[in-house]
Amino acid sequence: MHESYDYNLWIMVVFNVILFGGFVFGFLRPKKKYEWRTLGVFAAFIVALFTEMYGFPLTIYVLLSLFGSKLGVTDPFQHVNGHLLGTLFGAPAWLKLIICQLGGFVMLIGLIIMSKGWRLIHAAKDELVTTGIYASVRHPQYSGLFLITVGMLIQWPTIITLVMWPILMFAYYRLAMREEREMEKNFREEYPTYRQQVPAFIPKILTKK
Repeated sequence: MHESYDYNLWIMVVFNVILFGGFVFGFLRPKKKYEWRTLGVFAAFIVALFTEMYGFPLTIYVLLSLFGSKLGVTDPFQHVNGHLLGTLFGAPAWLKLIICQLGGFVMLIGLIIMSKGWRLIHAAKDELVTTGIYASVRHPQYSGLFLITVGMLIQWPTIITLVMWPILMFAYYRLAMREEREMEKNFREEYPTYRQQVPAFIPKILTKK
């Protein structure tokens, strides 16, 4: 028996899916079929995430089926105990809350990076942008999306999202490379030089040894 069942909040599931999906849609603005398909992978990711965060704790259900009382959780369906890594490693409730806040901070940084890239690219009027955040990375909006999803995994990791995350990242990597081939056609002289000088997703300052 458990003291509380802090799930079945399907309104929160719908709200967060619309909120995060709307942000990403607004920043990336898919137009072509392959862009919509990639956005669909992200949509599936956040639906799986928020369904487990607020709707039904599938991961905890699976863990209880496998390990039972070995988890050492007296009330497994209390919301804070739905944190996968915290529960597996026996972290206290206060530490799980701190980890969740850290995840939110990482998501905020990702959102800021996406917004900076979006403002520059939409003010460029089809010109090649190499200034601002584009002087550090070639795909700041995808770098921001990467941080947002990492923040989500920090805040609320689940079995399904941990499996889906590499697929999501590969999908956006392929999309970025496809966009680069189009940029090389449109900017035959400028883009190859820009590509050699500026990394795709991670600034050089973070990759230098």
